[in-house]
Amino acid sequence: MKYVTVVLVWLLATIQVQAQLDELRINQIQVIGSHNSYKQSIDPHLFAFLSKDNAETMSNLDYDHVTLTSQLNFGLNNLEIDVYADTAGCKYAHPKGLDWVPNQPPFDIAGVMKQPGFKVFHVPEIDFRSNCATFKICLQELKAWSAAHSGHFPIFITMNAKDDPIDKPNFTVPEKFTPSIFDALDQEIITYLGRENCITPDDVRGKYKTLEQAVLAGKWPTVKKSSGKFIFILDEKGDKITMYSKQHPSLKNRILFANAEPGTPEAAILIRNNPKEDNIAALVKKGYIVRTRADSDTKAARENDYSYFDAACNSGAQIITTDYYQKSTHFISEYVVSFINKTYIRQNPMFITSSNSKAIIAR
Repeated sequence: MKYVTVVLVWLLATIQVQAQLDELRINQIQVIGSHNSYKQSIDPHLFAFLSKDNAETMSNLDYDHVTLTSQLNFGLNNLEIDVYADTAGCKYAHPKGLDWVPNQPPFDIAGVMKQPGFKVFHVPEIDFRSNCATFKICLQELKAWSAAHSGHFPIFITMNAKDDPIDKPNFTVPEKFTPSIFDALDQEIITYLGRENCITPDDVRGKYKTLEQAVLAGKWPTVKKSSGKFIFILDEKGDKITMYSKQHPSLKNRILFANAEPGTPEAAILIRNNPKEDNIAALVKKGYIVRTRADSDTKAARENDYSYFDAACNSGAQIITTDYYQKSTHFISEYVVSFINKTYIRQNPMFITSSNSKAIIAR
């Protein structure tokens, strides 16, 4: 009976929050999500072996996440998925870290890493375990969760297209992203999640000449119109953004938004990872959506330091990522990130006027 009462209270609270946010545009909300959302722990035997030579670097990797479904059930409204191209298959089927230390759990029992297609993990050879090993599996999981939660808040998905080699002997050299591989990435989303389940640059640009013009005019859709949808963001810079937008001005017919520089036709959703130093508030006021971070490399959690999270909240950044929506299981810390009352979505403080202002409390 107690459980039923708790569920009812949660449902009523959710309905109330939904009603309060429905008419806001999606750049007028603020959400909390996770960083490297797919990541499993490095096996303790391998972690100890790698830490002998570089304890500091390994401490930065000492975290993990529950499944994407569990995070969405938790209430997070942003996930991050890193993808490696693997057009022929088998490139990442047997990470070398498996051979360095005995007594590790089996890897890829289902054999999905042998199949062609995008793979999802953090670092080749050393941090290779994932809750959804392929992008296809991740998308199928998102689609299933969405179908079971009709009318859910829009979910932002940030993505890294990873192809930088690691300067270590015998490490696998990632396949480089190309325009055709980016085309395949878009197609994978269409095939396994569905174009109809996404908000794309075309949806925002509408009749405006460029995507940025629509954004600066405040033409983001409302939360209500965005319900049940996903918004994908390419978290890259320079050549990859140029490559993704080539022959797609203003990201026409593309699925992902891109971290394009302000002042360019493709600028809409920006990545600014340091809320203390990046001038995020000015960008938010202009109409852009900004993703920033509350913590990184486990440091804030180890030191119980909320200063970056507080700065992120006050900056007006619409998307704030963390590795700690729940306490660490890797070290003792009280550090946990949420808004007041353990919520993960709220009206953006940047858009609260004096007539409806209330105290904004991050924790």
